[in-house]
Amino acid sequence: MGMREDISTPRRTKEIIHRHGFSFKKSLGQNFLIDQNILGKIVAAAGLDADKGALEIGPGIGALTEKLAREAGKVTAVEIDQRLLPILEEVLEPYPHVHVVHGDVLKLDLQALFAAEFGGLNGVSVVANLPYYVTTPILMRLLEEKLPLEHIVVMIQKEVAQRMSASPGGKDYGSLSIAVQYYSVPELICTVPHSVFIPQPNVESAVIRLTVRKQPAVAVQDEEFFFDVVQASFAQRRKTISNNLKSRYFPKEGRERLDQLLTETGIVPSRRAETLSIEEFAKLSDVLLEAGVKELQL
Repeated sequence: MGMREDISTPRRTKEIIHRHGFSFKKSLGQNFLIDQNILGKIVAAAGLDADKGALEIGPGIGALTEKLAREAGKVTAVEIDQRLLPILEEVLEPYPHVHVVHGDVLKLDLQALFAAEFGGLNGVSVVANLPYYVTTPILMRLLEEKLPLEHIVVMIQKEVAQRMSASPGGKDYGSLSIAVQYYSVPELICTVPHSVFIPQPNVESAVIRLTVRKQPAVAVQDEEFFFDVVQASFAQRRKTISNNLKSRYFPKEGRERLDQLLTETGIVPSRRAETLSIEEFAKLSDVLLEAGVKELQL
């Protein structure tokens, strides 16, 4: 293996791109990592070994894929851009346990993919440098599908990482924080300078690790309704929780009833959504459900 320079070195990245006449597609959010140190931190955060698998989304020219291949028993990389397939086939040739799948991770049958690719392994993590414009849909799909995942370690926009890991009380805390924390325990691994990418993105980046929970953070009677209540509560951040929920569930009458239900839950109606913990939202959605509020939905 010592013969070939790592894909992630700036020189080799440029050489591969140049030789294949590859041009970056802005629409696909392609920013390739060229920093050994950052790649090492991403891989280390996933805690892989020869009995574990890694799913990579958007491998690009294989810089991270190569590092994963050296740690994991099996690596499956999903790439949407057909132009990268011949490059990946060439650079990953030394790693027979790497499988590149051409497709869109938002459209693939992930349960089937996991069964086919990772059967018999001791655990699977998603490890990826995600295209920023689809970060949230991809992460929410991975979590909502309740896949047999240990960790999700991803390079994402710093601002999104801060929102995902935020605690109640600040401006970063919102429905995304609650959705992510319902399914996982988020942890900021490091922030990342622009200079470690080709081309350089114009936003700050960060690596976040989501440790997937065996059971959701809170037990709720109706998951869909719980998320609906959370979204509704944050609809207009400057409004009180009472006013936001009235707009959603009591557009005309029965508004006093809502304040009663809030008070019953132990929530002062004049509070704002950003002050409520996930436990309070869980309790509130159950109380509203039992009071028949779900049936009032427009």
